[in-house]
Amino acid sequence: MDDEIAGGDLTRMAVLALLGRDGPASRAAIARELDLSPATVSQVTRRLIHQGVVEPLYFAPSEGGRPGQLIGLVGDAGRAVGVKLAADHIVLVEVRLDGQVVATRSENFDAKAPDAVQRLVANLASFCGNQETRLLGIGVCVPGVVSSPDIGDVDADVLGWKAMPLGARLREGTNVPVLIENDVKALAVAQRLFGAGRGRRNFVVVTIGRGIGFAFMTNGVLQRGAGGGAGELAHVIVGSNGPQCDCGERGCLEAYIGSDGLVAAGRTAGLLKARQGFEVLASLADGGEPRAREIFAQAGQRLAQAIAPAIAAINPELVLVGGEGTRSWPHWDRSFRTGLARRLPVWMRNTAVEVDKWDESSWARGAAAIVLATPFDRNAVAGQQRLQVLARLHGTAKHDNAVRARG
Repeated sequence: MDDEIAGGDLTRMAVLALLGRDGPASRAAIARELDLSPATVSQVTRRLIHQGVVEPLYFAPSEGGRPGQLIGLVGDAGRAVGVKLAADHIVLVEVRLDGQVVATRSENFDAKAPDAVQRLVANLASFCGNQETRLLGIGVCVPGVVSSPDIGDVDADVLGWKAMPLGARLREGTNVPVLIENDVKALAVAQRLFGAGRGRRNFVVVTIGRGIGFAFMTNGVLQRGAGGGAGELAHVIVGSNGPQCDCGERGCLEAYIGSDGLVAAGRTAGLLKARQGFEVLASLADGGEPRAREIFAQAGQRLAQAIAPAIAAINPELVLVGGEGTRSWPHWDRSFRTGLARRLPVWMRNTAVEVDKWDESSWARGAAAIVLATPFDRNAVAGQQRLQVLARLHGTAKHDNAVRARG
């Protein structure tokens, strides 16, 4: 079974995403859109039809040549649940194979409570409901370091977790495959499958908000590093004796330009009262308050200075900015772009910078993507969970095919 559906790359997922976004298409149209050879498309679609996740439909009207048969996605052939864990809340989404979010929920959550994991299991049981026959697995993204997503031990200062065996405990509580990943890395996988990273093999994701995130794909592969900490630029020391960071150090990049650091700067400047926070600072900048705008401009410049060496080392096609802080990005943008270009080699100064459309479900959709990538990407992070995900997809497809045959 594994030989039938494993061993490919993201080409198969790109075909699925294309069909989900644009509807049924002929093999020739798929080849043109994805810049693939007709032979590659025929091979990929043949495997997907055998797998039961796409199906041949009707023939398109001829425009003078031989009419092409349209191929359509069986969107319900499998689904994944994605969970974004934060210190005080969780967001859950259910996502189809084509990346379409079909359900979402947000719940209060106390990561530091003694029964936090038990409560998470209960939330998952309630959310998954009767979808178990189509559920390929559960993906969870966290604001911390995960050494191995298929095992899922978590170190996350903001959650108060050290070597938390989250993966093992969730698998025991849910009896389905569970993958755990850093939230920014999961977001990069989602962008590669469904977003601005599709069709780009080398790109960087930078996120701003409470934390500062950095993840990157090179040659189509998510880079995790030796212990899962690749891209942890947020905790690089950029100022001696600087502000205290959640990680326990002083002067980390995140302590300066994460939302808490920006709020502290706003209070120092006399713009914010004791109980006022980031939203007030952003509103002041939106209203033209020069000191508030300068705080964001300095943040953009500091971010550019911090990541420029990494950008030069990676040489990406695209720098994609995301995260809950992007609402204030217009106040970062000019100083960031100018600062980044000034610090890059001349031949890299035209590197594209785009801002992602953001909503509360974006992180959780990234978590689901690490599950959805598993059957189609030889470089997926599923590890020991891979065969279980494949078995569920294969079993669901066989079941659905049998039902259709009986009907």
